[in-house]
Amino acid sequence: MPLGALRPTPLVEQATERLREQIIQGEWSVGTKLPGENSLAQTLGVGRSTVREALRALAGAGLVQARQGAGVFVIATKPQEDWSTHLRRAAVTDVYEVRMLIEVEAAQMAAQRRTDDDLVALNEALAKRRDAAEAGDAEFVDADIALHAAVVAAAHNPVLTGLFAEFVPVLRQGLIDLVELLDLRSGDPNHGDDGHALLVAAIARSDAESAGHTLREELKQTLERLHAI
Repeated sequence: MPLGALRPTPLVEQATERLREQIIQGEWSVGTKLPGENSLAQTLGVGRSTVREALRALAGAGLVQARQGAGVFVIATKPQEDWSTHLRRAAVTDVYEVRMLIEVEAAQMAAQRRTDDDLVALNEALAKRRDAAEAGDAEFVDADIALHAAVVAAAHNPVLTGLFAEFVPVLRQGLIDLVELLDLRSGDPNHGDDGHALLVAAIARSDAESAGHTLREELKQTLERLHAI
């Protein structure tokens, strides 16, 4: 497929997409050096700066690599999938297993690092979770996740906090589906309250071992239910 000149609307995006198509369709195989900026700019009907930005975008997608003094080379014909997209496509059980690893460690760290403000936030989140027992399943799950987020925040590790935030969209829908499918709240609208209260209490008394154990058991039970679906 010939490259052809581009329309005058967002040129960088168009140039990126056109070059991406050429690479994916095999016009330039892995290891091939792309034409120079001047040549690409002339073919696409854009300026060199537009081509340069498009190549940067393709490099960010893992398709090309600039080599000092040699040019730009194709290093892959399939774009790298970003982390968020990968999580959305992953099985909820796989995501949940990784969640366990992150959150159990976070709970132990929270017990060792929590501040008085963290305890206030944890108790408020626990109270809101209890209040949500009177609400629908989605609202209850949101309140549950908010409590877990407060535990992670109390670990005072921004990387852990960021990782947990990435998991939330997949976890939220998976938990809503689980609660609805198994009708977990029909006999107990505040399902899991005892375990969450024990978790907050363990963090409050700085008992890292108990905090980790309590959360591991709670998450393990949920994971077993997910595997059984």
